[in-house]
Amino acid sequence: MIQLSKRLLEMEESATIAMSRKSRELKAEGKDIISLSLGEPDFFTPQFIKDAANEAMVNNFTMYTPVEGYDDLRESISLKFKRDNGLNYPKNQIVVSTGAKQSIANVVMSLINNGDEVIVPAPYWVSYVEIVKVAEGTPVIINAGIENDFKVTADELEKAITPKTKMIIFSTPCNPTGSVYSKEELQAWATMLKKYPHIVVIADEIYEHINFTGKHASLAQFDEVYNQVVTVNGVSKAWAMTGWRLGFIGAPKMIADACTKVQGQFTSGTSSITQKASIAAMNADPAVLNDMIAAFKNRRELVLNALNTISGVKTNLPEGAFYVFPDISSFFGKSFEGTTIRTAEDLSMFLLSDALVALVSGEAFGDKNCIRISYAASEETLTEAMKRIKVSLEKLK
Repeated sequence: MIQLSKRLLEMEESATIAMSRKSRELKAEGKDIISLSLGEPDFFTPQFIKDAANEAMVNNFTMYTPVEGYDDLRESISLKFKRDNGLNYPKNQIVVSTGAKQSIANVVMSLINNGDEVIVPAPYWVSYVEIVKVAEGTPVIINAGIENDFKVTADELEKAITPKTKMIIFSTPCNPTGSVYSKEELQAWATMLKKYPHIVVIADEIYEHINFTGKHASLAQFDEVYNQVVTVNGVSKAWAMTGWRLGFIGAPKMIADACTKVQGQFTSGTSSITQKASIAAMNADPAVLNDMIAAFKNRRELVLNALNTISGVKTNLPEGAFYVFPDISSFFGKSFEGTTIRTAEDLSMFLLSDALVALVSGEAFGDKNCIRISYAASEETLTEAMKRIKVSLEKLK
């Protein structure tokens, strides 16, 4: 009898992908499902990026690519880091992968041994913990509640550090909360972390440009921790290129070389067409994204205003990405027609069946009191979804 591996059996399925699958199944049955479960912009890839892809095909960039990425793309990424983030990553410290998810996995697989501890502030993106577990590391979760805008302080981080701590993984702007760490907050992290030079921090900045604070701050900007930080980014979110599959890291050269070695045995280099298209994105003035960012900000206000009319829903003000992460724990213990809500998962399944709106339980992101709502949808769609959610939640007594 064929047996699956222990590592697979211990791995949780991605909750966002699972809910997306359920949504598709219900739609196939003819149900009018509104899906707010996936973190995917509803904008199309800008034409100038598609034009660059077409030009690459015409010029026969269709062969295998270098494992770490084309030189001209990595040079463009290096310039982007300097222009947008004030970071000095020469091209030999940059590795291009098939998405930020693979970039993170490469780093974790390169550094984490059995029993090494990895601090993960919660709420966190669903894959962080599972990637650490596959590498046989031990996730150490620090909970940050809605009262703290879902952010942890340097003091809270330091209290979680033990002799086994080898890594910290976090995102800013954050998926699932939309929280954004300020320069001052990250400076406090840097001041603390310089006392622990053996700890590597993965700073996931994939939502960098979808930021309503006016300026994104990178942890690696602080000289005292530059050699401890791996900066992760990509083209999926801001440039609406989710299907193109390209992420990248800027890292200390030793880590960049290690990631190239790991990637060389798993996927090799990213699609040649995607890489050439991504050069156009890296070279573009981020100001071309202003209309999209303004649209997301308007949608945020629409969703927050609607949620704030529902008794029992608690919200904060997310400053980036395209998610709201409300606390819905006041509904635990309430019922409707024989269905009792005991968990956030129960509530998300109730909303799927009763409101026909697909959301994701906060349990998947490390917070059992919340649900994640993606507002990467049209204002018309969001208005209808919020109306349905309110009607359903008001049924619970």
